[in-house]
Amino acid sequence: MSCRTILVKCNKAIAYHMRLGHLARAQQLFDQMPRTTVSSFNTMLSGYVSNSHFALAVSLFSRMPSRDIISYNTMLRCHVRSGRLPTARLLFDEMPVKDEVSYNTMISAYARHGLLRQAKELFHQAPLRDNISWNGLLAAYIHSGRFELAKQLFESKPNWDVISWNSMIRGYVQQKQICDAQKLFDNMPARDNVSWNTIISGYAQSGDMTEARRLFDIMPVEKDVFTWTALVSGYAKNGNVEEARSIFEKMPHKNVVSWNAMIAAYMQNRRFNEANKLFDQMPCRDQVTWNTMLSAYGNAGMIEEAREMFYEMPSRDTVSWSAMLAAYSQVGLSEEVLYMFREMLRSSTKANYSSYACVLSTCADMATLNYGTQLHTQLVKVSYGMECFVGNVLLTFYFKCGSMDDAQKVFDEMLEKDTASWNTMISGYARHGFGLKAWEVFDLMKQTQIKPDDITLVGVLSASSHAGLVDKGISIFYTMEQVYDITPKPAHYTCMIDLLGRAGRLKEAQSLVKEMPFEPEPTTWGALLGASRVHREPEIGIWAAKKIFELEPNNTGMYVLLSNLYASYGKWSDVLKTRVLMGGRGARKVPGFSWVEVKNKVHVFSVGDSAHPDKQRIYHFLEELDLKMKKAGYVSATEMVLHDVEEEEKVHMLRYHSERLAVAFGILNVPLGRPIRIIKNLRVCEDCHNAIKYIAKIENRLIILRDSNRFHHFSGGSCSCGDYW
Repeated sequence: MSCRTILVKCNKAIAYHMRLGHLARAQQLFDQMPRTTVSSFNTMLSGYVSNSHFALAVSLFSRMPSRDIISYNTMLRCHVRSGRLPTARLLFDEMPVKDEVSYNTMISAYARHGLLRQAKELFHQAPLRDNISWNGLLAAYIHSGRFELAKQLFESKPNWDVISWNSMIRGYVQQKQICDAQKLFDNMPARDNVSWNTIISGYAQSGDMTEARRLFDIMPVEKDVFTWTALVSGYAKNGNVEEARSIFEKMPHKNVVSWNAMIAAYMQNRRFNEANKLFDQMPCRDQVTWNTMLSAYGNAGMIEEAREMFYEMPSRDTVSWSAMLAAYSQVGLSEEVLYMFREMLRSSTKANYSSYACVLSTCADMATLNYGTQLHTQLVKVSYGMECFVGNVLLTFYFKCGSMDDAQKVFDEMLEKDTASWNTMISGYARHGFGLKAWEVFDLMKQTQIKPDDITLVGVLSASSHAGLVDKGISIFYTMEQVYDITPKPAHYTCMIDLLGRAGRLKEAQSLVKEMPFEPEPTTWGALLGASRVHREPEIGIWAAKKIFELEPNNTGMYVLLSNLYASYGKWSDVLKTRVLMGGRGARKVPGFSWVEVKNKVHVFSVGDSAHPDKQRIYHFLEELDLKMKKAGYVSATEMVLHDVEEEEKVHMLRYHSERLAVAFGILNVPLGRPIRIIKNLRVCEDCHNAIKYIAKIENRLIILRDSNRFHHFSGGSCSCGDYW
């Protein structure tokens, strides 16, 4: 037998054992070979990658005496499959020769991660393009949410293959355009299982189980496990768990995917006992099974069960950690989110985009700007870049932390922007009280190919309200149907009520409420109540408050607003009645807390706080500051405090509200020249708002306060809200 024949036989034997997952036997054969070639190494490399032994593949590749194009392409596949996209790109750039497989591997990888810019760049660089290349670009458009561009590409080229048609049908399904998906399905020159599975799944997702079942029954090709599973998932999503179980029992062959779908069906419908029984009966669980149980417990707010499941898992992947982060985040356990994320990184688990998004969202809620900025740096290091999905999370984070300059910088650096990017900028500036800046962004948006949607116009109307651009706001509202093909929704009417209310046009606002084509929402009545308090229209305010209490009898904030309205008129008996009514309906006033971040630590304050270790210094500083404020003309709004309290005690009560304690601590500890960022869980009271204006001027500081309603930028004795919040 010739040496070449022996080599070929050995390579075939290695490939055979690798296909069966017998890595030790394959390795033994490889080690015993009298002579190895590039082909032998490539067979081993491919086997390691196919069996997900990526570290072994990397080690073997580094020891190869020589490499060919197949070696490099196999390692590209290794890095892509293991989620190391930056490493894959480095290897791609170092390759001495590239072929269609090299380009297609990278284009498809970028497409799966929604990295449109990089996918397009390589597509246009490729010297030869085949169907896989075109499908990669098409997938990149769909994954990155650029479906209009995907449609244009699909229509520009004839002779797409079945994979392309299936991608487009999936795209229509994702866009919730099931009728268009059906038209494309009907026009397909040839269909495969994936085509049928996608359209059946599409109808199931849209809630039309009748059509999904009809297509299932007439399907001419053999149903595979994914067809059956699509139906199981569809019935589950639409609440028909019994029918889902019936289909599950009829399945000729069940695999781990179908078991997972049935377990998910029970979990989604909160039938935890049945899910646990099925979980125990399952012949073979995979990582998805454990993650399904964990995610469902987390989504249901069952933190203890989720935690127990997490620590019982035989192994944890990125999805497991992300699910636990999301579970903590959902119930507001912010400290646990940050702790869990640090543990995740210590475990050497690679954080994915959703992990970063969850932690950044937590940082935004806590206004921990420093730690969030560190995460931003990490995102850049792991080469998530400034694509839409990353940029949008960062925009939200910086706006919530009150750092508009950083938000603008991120926006300017984003290589791709979608509707959500523009909307975040517009609504962000509006919430901060910078209406003119929001309008500038809107004007820029209109110069792009991205169309404004209903959320865009909510932001623009809100910006008009905050900036006092009454005529511009009215014009947008009454022409939005003709110009933008958007029918006004409750949120648009609420913005208009707020706009007219801020301008003191209470009668017009009242008329608009009466003319609404649907029942006003509590937020609409709340806007009217707030305006009536500021412009002293008690009758309209009382009317609005009664409507709110009919819809939301436990809305504590509105009881407080009405109480303040009465207090401003000295109607103390009505204040008392409101508080009695509030107690009788089970509404409880939420305690006020304010917090400030100093040197990477969050300090929390409550009214009259006596627990903080720096309390004496804070109180002494506030007393000195109070004297300076009085000299500058500040007068406490003691009329907002109950009339049966002595005047001196009223002043004392107001002076030590949580936001003032946080502001004082910030001034004492945040270096000059840096903004002081405060968060309060309730709406800032009228007296504190007035006091902080004086404090900002006296101390020459920028104080950014985020309350439950909006942002306030205090500087030079004024506030960005124009004293209306």
